[in-house]
Amino acid sequence: MTRQPEISPAHTASIVEFPATRARGELGAQRSSRRLTLTPKYGNGPCEVDVRYLWCGAADAPTVVVLGGISANRDVTSLDEAGKPGWWQSLVSAGGGVDLDHYRVLAIDWLTPNELNAQAVSSEDQADALAALLKALGITQLHAFVGASYGAMTALAFAQRHPREVGRLVLLAGAHRSHPLSTAQRSVQRGIVRMGQSTGQVDQALSLARQLAMTTYRGSAEFGRRFSGEPQWRGDRFHFPVEDYLDHAGQRFVERFDADRFLALSESIDLHEVAPEQVHAPSTLIGFPSDRLVPLADLCELQRRLHGPATLEVVESPYGHDAFLKEPEQLVPLLRQALR
Repeated sequence: MTRQPEISPAHTASIVEFPATRARGELGAQRSSRRLTLTPKYGNGPCEVDVRYLWCGAADAPTVVVLGGISANRDVTSLDEAGKPGWWQSLVSAGGGVDLDHYRVLAIDWLTPNELNAQAVSSEDQADALAALLKALGITQLHAFVGASYGAMTALAFAQRHPREVGRLVLLAGAHRSHPLSTAQRSVQRGIVRMGQSTGQVDQALSLARQLAMTTYRGSAEFGRRFSGEPQWRGDRFHFPVEDYLDHAGQRFVERFDADRFLALSESIDLHEVAPEQVHAPSTLIGFPSDRLVPLADLCELQRRLHGPATLEVVESPYGHDAFLKEPEQLVPLLRQALR
């Protein structure tokens, strides 16, 4: 029997209030954490964990959960006019695809095995943490769950495990399970990082893993257009145009991510599996033909097998899996329609 998450009565979260910053809506934000009791899938029983969250947008409006890939965090949008732009600022904003003038957006930081005292973390654990947080915040039902990449996987797990708590799903570049080829590519990345840990070259290994990941996130057309120049002789070897881009991406990742967190969340993607027949919420699926990590065929299968009504929107883009980050002009109207 699957145990449902419980709320720990011993903790009252400290809430930080930010004032409204736009005349069109009340965009104050709560950026805080709650200590909750969860029973992780790969753990040894109940444990207490701090779930860090951002809750912002129009006061008393319907709540929409927004979650992204494994490198995303709760800062989906800026807290105020002076704040650093969030990772999905182009879509989650006043007047945006997820309109903060009409919705209240909730986002969390991903949990890791260390926080859960578990061998691994699952998309079900993330979903259960979110369900427990909703209860703690007094939210009885979500208007919608908008998930991209790993966030879409978590949305499906949430809808399967907590069907009464979500009105609809909006799933971008994420499916009911990982494609075996994508799992193979991530397995190589994890192997590189583990080798770096065993040899004392963690940063170099994490950088290389991220560089390899970038070749799976982006589309062939984009690479062909951007990096087709001639190689240059530097030092003792030729350097190809794409190498500077990859080096920069790897270094940026090392500066903001640690190896154990990467290993755990990467593995969590490949552990994910949901039975679409057990998902009853109306769903809008958004896929990209250039996405090699989540092939369009997998989204077609997901649409066909979902128990609830489902539509599939196909968006042409050269950006591959990262198109959900790079195509706001195409995605804003789709999100508005899906949330309506």
